[in-house]
Amino acid sequence: MDRDYELQTHRAEDRHWWYRGRRTVIEGVIDGLRLPARARILDAGCGSGRNMLELARHGTVTGVELSETSVALARERRAGEVVAGSVLEMPFPPDSFDLAVSLDVIEHLQDDLAALRELRRTVAPGGALLVTVPAYPSLWSGHDEINHHYRRYTRRSLQRVAEQAGWEQERTTYFNSLLLPMAALLRVMERLNTKTTESSLDLWVPPAPVNWLLERPLALEAALIAHGARIPAGLSLLAVFR
Repeated sequence: MDRDYELQTHRAEDRHWWYRGRRTVIEGVIDGLRLPARARILDAGCGSGRNMLELARHGTVTGVELSETSVALARERRAGEVVAGSVLEMPFPPDSFDLAVSLDVIEHLQDDLAALRELRRTVAPGGALLVTVPAYPSLWSGHDEINHHYRRYTRRSLQRVAEQAGWEQERTTYFNSLLLPMAALLRVMERLNTKTTESSLDLWVPPAPVNWLLERPLALEAALIAHGARIPAGLSLLAVFR
């Protein structure tokens, strides 16, 4: 990710409806995992450490992040230890964690299988991995190119690569479904225009009432997912593996 875009992301993630909504979805799923007391939690690809603040409520959290800029910001949050390094080769002994989360990370890696194998190595027997990724290869756009994505996923493609890495799928669900039709239309218009957008409009934080309104569908989905529901379609895909 380009440094300027990375910094824009960090400025937006506290208030932006998408990041707030995703945190609500994740929180509901983790609540249902029944983690042990003082759970050891890994945030693999922790970015600025914003998600570590919520994860720390469930146990002792450790973050791993490759970007030096993000590592510095994450350490300032003091939510847990932040290690500079790659998800592909982490400096932890086997079976170090009860839960690993990797939120919109593995799509940035050319070898997602290697990353999932490394996560498998560091999670203890009976532990869990929670992953979120962008959904549907057909929705590939300039947004993916700006973010240096290698791929988008379907439920089957994510399950396939995770199982190759030694994981067993426990549950999956899409989320952010309300904006799926609009996103699909924008992708079609972008292709007709034959130009790759370099806009970071997706990081623009709307006025508070609009931001709140856009967050409501994600809050509703979060409540449904927390109660075991599976959303059949959406811009993002969440999976839990054991």
